[in-house]
Amino acid sequence: MNKELPTTFDPAQIEARWYSHWEDKGLFRPERPDAEPFTIVNPPPNVTGSLHIGHALDNTLQDIVIRYERLKGKDALWVVGTDHAGIATQMVVERQLEERQDKRTNYSREEFIDKVWTWKAESGGQITRQLRRLGCSMDWSREQFTMDEHFTKAVLKVFVDLYNDGLIYRDKRLVNWDPKLKTAISDLEVEQQTIPGHFWHFKYPLADGVTLDDGRDYIEVATTRPETMLADMAVAVHPDDDRYKSVVGKHVVLPITGRRIPIVADEHADPELGSGAVKITPGHDFNDFEVGKRAGIAPADMLNMLDGEANVCQTADGLVPDEYLGLHRFQSDGVDGARELVVQRLKEQGYLIPHVAKTKKGEEVEHDAEPRQIATPFGDRGGVVIEPWLTDQWYVNAEELAKQPIAAVKSGEIEIVPKTWEKTFFNWMENIQPWCVSRQLWWGHRIPAWYAEDGSVYVAMTEEEAQAQAGDGVALTRDNDVLDTWFSSALWPFATLGWPEDTALLEKHYPNDLLISGFDILFFWDARMMMAGYYNTDKAPWPRLYLHGLVRAADGAKMSKSKGNVVDPLGLIDQYGADALRFFMAAMESQGRDIKMDEKRVEGYRNFATKLWNATRFCQSNGIGASDTIKAPEARLAANQWIIGEVQQTVEALDTAMADLRFDAAANTIYQFTWSRFCDWYLELIKPVFAGDADSPAAVETRAVAGWALDQILVMLHPFMPFITEELWHAQATNNGGDRPYELILAKWPDPRAEVSKEATDAIDWVIDLTTNVRSAKNELGIAPGAKLAAFIANPSDVASRTIERSSAAIERLARLTPVTVGEAPAGPAMQVTAGSDVFVVPLEGVIDIDAERARLQKALEASQKEAKSLEGRLSNANFVERAKPEAVEKAREDHAHHSGEVERLTAALARLG
Repeated sequence: MNKELPTTFDPAQIEARWYSHWEDKGLFRPERPDAEPFTIVNPPPNVTGSLHIGHALDNTLQDIVIRYERLKGKDALWVVGTDHAGIATQMVVERQLEERQDKRTNYSREEFIDKVWTWKAESGGQITRQLRRLGCSMDWSREQFTMDEHFTKAVLKVFVDLYNDGLIYRDKRLVNWDPKLKTAISDLEVEQQTIPGHFWHFKYPLADGVTLDDGRDYIEVATTRPETMLADMAVAVHPDDDRYKSVVGKHVVLPITGRRIPIVADEHADPELGSGAVKITPGHDFNDFEVGKRAGIAPADMLNMLDGEANVCQTADGLVPDEYLGLHRFQSDGVDGARELVVQRLKEQGYLIPHVAKTKKGEEVEHDAEPRQIATPFGDRGGVVIEPWLTDQWYVNAEELAKQPIAAVKSGEIEIVPKTWEKTFFNWMENIQPWCVSRQLWWGHRIPAWYAEDGSVYVAMTEEEAQAQAGDGVALTRDNDVLDTWFSSALWPFATLGWPEDTALLEKHYPNDLLISGFDILFFWDARMMMAGYYNTDKAPWPRLYLHGLVRAADGAKMSKSKGNVVDPLGLIDQYGADALRFFMAAMESQGRDIKMDEKRVEGYRNFATKLWNATRFCQSNGIGASDTIKAPEARLAANQWIIGEVQQTVEALDTAMADLRFDAAANTIYQFTWSRFCDWYLELIKPVFAGDADSPAAVETRAVAGWALDQILVMLHPFMPFITEELWHAQATNNGGDRPYELILAKWPDPRAEVSKEATDAIDWVIDLTTNVRSAKNELGIAPGAKLAAFIANPSDVASRTIERSSAAIERLARLTPVTVGEAPAGPAMQVTAGSDVFVVPLEGVIDIDAERARLQKALEASQKEAKSLEGRLSNANFVERAKPEAVEKAREDHAHHSGEVERLTAALARLG
């Protein structure tokens, strides 16, 4: 019994139903034991996360690839899971405690961790439900979590192995310290913000009666952080700066503390900046830390003046005056901090050099400091200014681990797509710094290190093994820190498959085949997976790495909550359907470029889905149902041969685009074929077949070919638009009075294997070309689309002669040309229209007012010429391009392109009038 599709396409009605069906039947699992494997892993989102537009892009691209490879017959596995997200998750649970006037420190470590697990069971993993809404065909039966027992064992093993190989060690270095969270954080978790600040200038008195060549008995230094002078250990000047050569190796006496510190020569000091002399606080500045080491100051001897909450503490030399101890580094809640007190005391003691500014009237006014906009690091979660802080942490020798990945990318063993990212990769990897992997948290993989009272450290998988190393009777205390979450996620490609056990899954699916990620985690995750892969398995984790861009706001600005320009992908799914959002992502993903969010385009792809829906309804109304063949049916009619040839070309173009990871080209290929070739042209070409005898050989053939061609569309479009294609796949079978033996997700990729007549396909292409050009010419000249016009062709080509003779009805119905006369056209106003190399002359006498149309076109042409010239002048002005807002420049370019196109169109239209 035939079941007609509803008149209206409703994405919401089909999406949840089909996703549940796929998942319940286990159709995302790799269950083709004899097939070639294909494996990708998702960048594990934070268990606290929710789907944002970047996730939507990243996972859409992965799902397109995995569905494509599954249709190609591969044993396709998409590994899915979430990251335990140490800082983020601990913050969520602590906030819940705060809402109940409770806090973490009221509990033991074990009790608090139990609360985190309870939260995860009840509220964690929202994003995995949202990934389902996007249509992601992940193997949920093997869902992973970076704190799963087997994963934890893998993490501890890697730590122990690295330690035993001398590649992990404890060291005193500067870290990004979040005083609110009281933990070290990674560079990725630091956000640079530009905020109002000041630049202070101070006198540092020279010691031992030394003076500069100009007679001054002090060196002038400038700083945006005056409070850190309490821990200054040197003043640096450039080795080629003649002003200071005589005092290099001498000393200054710090105001307030009285500490003697050396004057050192170092190229970090810029002679052109300020006085050319800079204060060096190696315990609280990353650049100063390196200067201090070059000056011979060991990290263990560098001074620290702040505690974990950024309050002033006593330095190792005991020279910080008592009045500063316990003060916060900045003013807080109206209470002055160390910064304000340092400036006040230096001013009182005559060491402050005031900033002289001029008023609008030209009068000179002194201020304590010069106002400046200061680039300042903030913790992305704690929300406070990050403090470079000298502390003991665990480090990985990243320089050693980076060697094999560097060699692999250079040799081509690992391909980075787009290739332009290789330069950035090499620059970072060849200058890589030790990787701080310890975090001062409770939630996470606790570092497997135990300490004896004498300071000895024992690293082992378990406390029992550590005790065996230490010997009986030695009291051990376990390290309180946990590992950076990037450390555990670096193992994702193989630990998710059972490593270090030799599982069948690991044997078949490792190395993975491809990694897709945003370029922003190239170093934090992708490069570290390369390091971990080579170190632990002696293999690259994958041979190809695809880096996509960011999704930006419509004006090109980066999305942020503070700007209010964040787009919710779930809202777009609610409004337009997941298929439309997915297709937008694919169509806009051009290698190396960011994507500008454009809701109108998403709406346009919803219209595309509706177009396909209505085309299927047309097919059903004419008895066209599902095909029972992968190979193309036999065809004699020119239109049927033509569509078979178009399918073959589309499959080839799609395969090429997917092999090159050109998602935009792949999406455009299937879009153009579906909308233009099938829906617009082919269905129009075959309408007359169904106007006659429904059982005629032509009708029988056409139903078979049309049903087959629609099936090929559904298969080729499925990776991009899985929901509507699955729905139509089954609806077509129902239209035949049965059902499919398998779901579309498990169908076979098109393999037409057909030979078509070039003569037939050339004829159809010629009719389409003629029709397109006639419609365009009518539009340019304001002629009604349905108007039938006579046409003359003096010297028709062979294809023109055959087509005019055999398909005059099609020419009349589509191009609206009748009669078509082979011969010279009569004298008088006319327009010329081409089809391939053929030229038609179409008389216009009595069709339009020639003079009025010429005047209209000329006026519009002059207006566009004037506007295009004006915009060209503006865009050639470097001041405009460099100083105007980016959106204004982009608008000018778009307007210039529009008017330039109008000039060409209107010029052609005038030429048609003769």
